[in-house]
Amino acid sequence: MGLVCSAPKVYKPAAEVDLGPDSDEHYISPNVKAPRVAGLPVKMFAWVLETPVLGSVVLYVLKKDNLVNKLVSDADIPEPPLFTPTHTWQDIPEQNVSLAKPGWSPAERVEEAVGCLPGLADPSSPGFRRWTIRDFTKAYTSGEITPVMVARRFLAAVEECSGPDLNMALFISYDPEDILRQAEESTLRYQQGAPLSAMDGVLVAVKDEIDCLPYQTTGGTSWLGKMRPCVADAACVAQLRACGAVLAGKTNMHELGAGTSGINPHHGSTRNPYHTARVSGGSSSGSAAAVCAGLCPVALGADGGGSVRMPAALCGVVGFKPTAGRLSNSGLLPLNWTVGVPGILAATVEDALVAYAAMVDQSGPAHSQPQLNLPLLTSTHSMPNIRLARYGKWFDDSSEDIRGCCDKALQILRAHYGWETVDVTVPEVEEMRLAHYVTMGSECSASLATKYLDKLDKSEIGWDVRIALSAYGSFSSRAYLNAQRIRNRQMYFHNKIFETADAIVTPMTGVTAYALQDDALRTGELDYINAAAISRYSIAGNFLGLPAITVTVGYDRGGLPVGLQFIGRPWAEATLLHLAYAMQEACSKSCRKPMVSFDLLSKKE
Repeated sequence: MGLVCSAPKVYKPAAEVDLGPDSDEHYISPNVKAPRVAGLPVKMFAWVLETPVLGSVVLYVLKKDNLVNKLVSDADIPEPPLFTPTHTWQDIPEQNVSLAKPGWSPAERVEEAVGCLPGLADPSSPGFRRWTIRDFTKAYTSGEITPVMVARRFLAAVEECSGPDLNMALFISYDPEDILRQAEESTLRYQQGAPLSAMDGVLVAVKDEIDCLPYQTTGGTSWLGKMRPCVADAACVAQLRACGAVLAGKTNMHELGAGTSGINPHHGSTRNPYHTARVSGGSSSGSAAAVCAGLCPVALGADGGGSVRMPAALCGVVGFKPTAGRLSNSGLLPLNWTVGVPGILAATVEDALVAYAAMVDQSGPAHSQPQLNLPLLTSTHSMPNIRLARYGKWFDDSSEDIRGCCDKALQILRAHYGWETVDVTVPEVEEMRLAHYVTMGSECSASLATKYLDKLDKSEIGWDVRIALSAYGSFSSRAYLNAQRIRNRQMYFHNKIFETADAIVTPMTGVTAYALQDDALRTGELDYINAAAISRYSIAGNFLGLPAITVTVGYDRGGLPVGLQFIGRPWAEATLLHLAYAMQEACSKSCRKPMVSFDLLSKKE
């Protein structure tokens, strides 16, 4: 560690970079050397960073050490900045899809999506399976189970999860009276033979970064709900409510989304249902864990740097982030406005599709709306000529267990479907990660500073987040502009790769869920090595606004889930859902039941 910087990087024009498999582009693995700290050392570090002059010096050294200055802030980059990851509509044909009409209501889109699904899986087939939206609909329609019965079981399960034996910390707030009221209304509709949609009576949990009445939106803090009143449902929540979904409360999250572990000193640290001594991932920690434990087949998250997909992978569920602009951001906390979007955590790919169909934003003029294709999952097996781009050095920068599971998954896709994996180079991956960090941090700081943070006693903020906010506020305008130049380069690289490939395939995380240690529960922790490994593959989806999805493909030697990720062309969600469904079905027989799991459709009272 020192004050003398090596020379800033001079980038050659993006068009001169070789994207082929034999490219001489140098792959940089994240340069993270800091040891994990928690408890008193975290407090001391926060105090240092908040000390005038000394804090600035320490932050300068840290940014030099992790290459932010060399690769981003002080770099010489020829491209102009690209400030938003917006994509014009491109009429790229997708295979085996149903075209949704622009004027359809959320319930009509749900009906169309359900028509795209294959038959329900045989409950006696090998492997663990979670109950899906259609399982709940079937039970409700038969009258054997009602939404009220399920809601009561849900409330009992949440109470059990919140007790001292499990201490799962899944929810920040839930209102039993409101949940039962919604369930009673849904039960009456089924009794009258008039459910609003296949989602009527289905429980959906909502990350506490998304507005949902009657709750305040805390963003995982102890203070934001008091300073920013929630006056209406977020757009995506309103669409689900219009389909009859039972909104089941606000799930826990890493404070302000400023971490990947799900450790929250204010509302408790969300535990992984596969192993309660492990982290759930973040920042949509409670949503991922709630779906994993069987409390709901769908939950909403927000994804600004993998915050839906990373916990989904660690908890063994589906995590789906659509193209930027496909879902409305209205009612989502504006923590990082050019990278953050709503996302979906689901028990299965089919559930992700149904929820996605309900939530798609078609509020604008018909002529400006991207075409909405819904994948005909009944015919996924007949899709030929799929090409998956794989960057070997990046793909292999993961644990041995993850690498082995993901390699095996690609072999299965080739054997079952004949889909081809092609070798490419995705240049400047670490540069992109750092540029995204500068962007996300700068936007979070700008969004919160004047309106909230400047009026707040720092003691109300968690210690680890105080450190993050100190770093966020230290980035210069030059660093932000250079980050947007790197965004422009990466947009070019990815668009070129998509000219010859249908998707880019990577592991979802570089490590599986790591230990949740007691010394972090009250202060949070600084574990930059694990944080960098967890977020290694998530950045392109947010920084470039690309659709991405993760699905479970196996387990490590400790029985913890491993996720595989597909990153797609802009607006090609249907293709991604096809790929994820094929992968899910190929691995279904090996699916394992989590340690903490609830059966809300049991016929036993």
